[in-house]
Amino acid sequence: MRSIAVLVISCPCAMGLATPAAIAVGLGRAAKNGILFRNAKSLELFKSITTVVFDKTGTLTKGNFKVTGFKSLLLADEEFKQLIFSIEKYSNHPIAKAITAGWKINNTINWKKIEEIKGLGMKAEDTTGNIYLLGSYKVAASLTADNGHTAYLLQNEKLIGWFDMEDEIRTEAKEVITYLHSKNIKTILLSGDSLERCKKVADTVGIDQVFAQQKPEEKLVVIEHLNKANPTAMVGDGINDAPALAIASVGFAMGAIGSDTAIETADIALMQDDLTKVAETILLGRRTLRIIRFNVTFALAIKGIFLILAFLGIAGLWLAILADTGATLLVIMNSLRLLRTQRIGSSKSMVLPAS
Repeated sequence: MRSIAVLVISCPCAMGLATPAAIAVGLGRAAKNGILFRNAKSLELFKSITTVVFDKTGTLTKGNFKVTGFKSLLLADEEFKQLIFSIEKYSNHPIAKAITAGWKINNTINWKKIEEIKGLGMKAEDTTGNIYLLGSYKVAASLTADNGHTAYLLQNEKLIGWFDMEDEIRTEAKEVITYLHSKNIKTILLSGDSLERCKKVADTVGIDQVFAQQKPEEKLVVIEHLNKANPTAMVGDGINDAPALAIASVGFAMGAIGSDTAIETADIALMQDDLTKVAETILLGRRTLRIIRFNVTFALAIKGIFLILAFLGIAGLWLAILADTGATLLVIMNSLRLLRTQRIGSSKSMVLPAS
């Protein structure tokens, strides 16, 4: 009977459930709140994440752009708008979608060739051989010192105009950044937009460091460099963010509005258009690890104590069965504490120029 008691209490059920029970509850809690994990490993990585990098447009901001003005230097206003509209209708960028939704021009231009240059803008060629380039200040940097506009249009390498738009900062962005700072997590803004616009957003929400005017391949290099120093998470939504999301220790894709490429390459897809899900995921990951550690320690302690008692004949068969079953149930019940994960609040929204 003493041997049977020793065999019963040495059963590794509680030990075997210590980690998967917590992981299963954590993933279930995340999925219920619109946080989808590509694999369970990502949930355990948040213990070591010390830096979170954010894209700007569509991530820290809502991506709901409104045209606030435009300037045509050579063409009539309607002709200028027709050119912009005809180019932007072939792009999936939030700015392009805002242009096509707001201007609604019917007599569009049929291009001989049109393509999107990642991190720069759109390039089009008409039937007469004119080359048009529409993009950020990078495309016009050699032609003007005025970098305060959203996008610039060039015809045959000559600046012919620009337009301005406004974007709204997410209502919850500042509070999310504040929460991350309270957990000793550094925040960085990494964007292809101009330094001036990026600094305005960063200063408003309280981000520590800014990398502006970054092409997709440059974003990749920045994330690689940050990863070498400390495990880094990246939050983005667009196709330009995909390489950086793939190389980050943990990649978040804003799935509700993000591109398919960003969602496919990220480790985590946030299916709700809510930045607080980033903070909630980090909190959930860290709590999951704490509970796993407690489960393992508790199961080892119970097994160790009762194994000795059973070996000495102090704990009988029924007490060994009770200890073994009780340890398993307590590991499961402790894992269910993850269902009470704390939520992050939100603050007032603000409006700033966008690019």
